[in-house]
Amino acid sequence: MPVVPQPAGRRERNKQEKLERITQAASELFARYGVDEVTTQQIAEAADIGTGTLFLYAKTKGELLLLVQNIHYAQALERGVQAAAATTKTLDGLMALLEPIVECNRVHTENGRTYLREMVFGDPSEPHHGEALEIVAQTQQAVAGLLCERENLDETAAATLAQVVSSIMFLSMAASANAPAAVGEILQGIRAQIEAILPG
Repeated sequence: MPVVPQPAGRRERNKQEKLERITQAASELFARYGVDEVTTQQIAEAADIGTGTLFLYAKTKGELLLLVQNIHYAQALERGVQAAAATTKTLDGLMALLEPIVECNRVHTENGRTYLREMVFGDPSEPHHGEALEIVAQTQQAVAGLLCERENLDETAAATLAQVVSSIMFLSMAASANAPAAVGEILQGIRAQIEAILPG
């Protein structure tokens, strides 16, 4: 006899509802003012909860940014994987995969650069930080899979090259010199660097 899943209890529903309010409030405030100009108190007030309750869901403002941005980055990766499947050449496929991620990062430049900084230097034991690193791992797996398929690389070589591609994208998005650069300029730089390291 199949097991019928039980509906979430009231306490669990309340927790989920608060998390959604926090995510919505932080997302709107960060988008409007930038992460540096928003306080945790403002987010708590906008979410209609106490600051102490807010810290149960995210201990720092950086964690709140990860909470918000992880959702967007995961969606960007999904779009990139779909776009890459519609290409035939390796370089075109890689750029189709990475373009939505770069676009996501540049919706609000300083938020995007802060997100990358938090991802690298934040507390890896925090759940939202772990989610961000998982998105990076999934991106590298997608790059490696494309390289295995189109360049006939073995898994080890493809994984190593995927890490290099990931580093190129990360540094291109995070570099202070690129802060004023448009998405197209960043993508052009990424493309040139990847083209230089591709086999053959």
